[in-house]
Amino acid sequence: QVQLQESGPGLVKPSQTLFLTCTVSGASIAASGYFWSWMRQSPGKGLEWIGYQEGSGLRWYSPSFQSRTSISRDTSKNEFTLQLNSVTLEDTAVYFCARKIGQAQYDYWGQGTQVTVSL
Repeated sequence: QVQLQESGPGLVKPSQTLFLTCTVSGASIAASGYFWSWMRQSPGKGLEWIGYQEGSGLRWYSPSFQSRTSISRDTSKNEFTLQLNSVTLEDTAVYFCARKIGQAQYDYWGQGTQVTVSL
């Protein structure tokens, strides 16, 4: 059974850097052909794809986030991390990590973690 669990601060201030970690069990984040992703959903908005890292280490980012986002990983801990710089109030959202296999749909999701950006 593959499980993903997000962790990180629930509250950050504007202009700070947000770090969220997704800890994975039941599968290796270093396995080729799997895409380990970050997405978010804000109130009143649909799901936004932020980026993902494939098992080989290659990374892709949404153009909307590319200038201030980085995804990294620690294969020894089987976890990957989202870094979002210079957060604003509009970054308030529920953040999810998820897995995708090739061109298929996402098959496993974390439960999501609420991040609020506030003074």
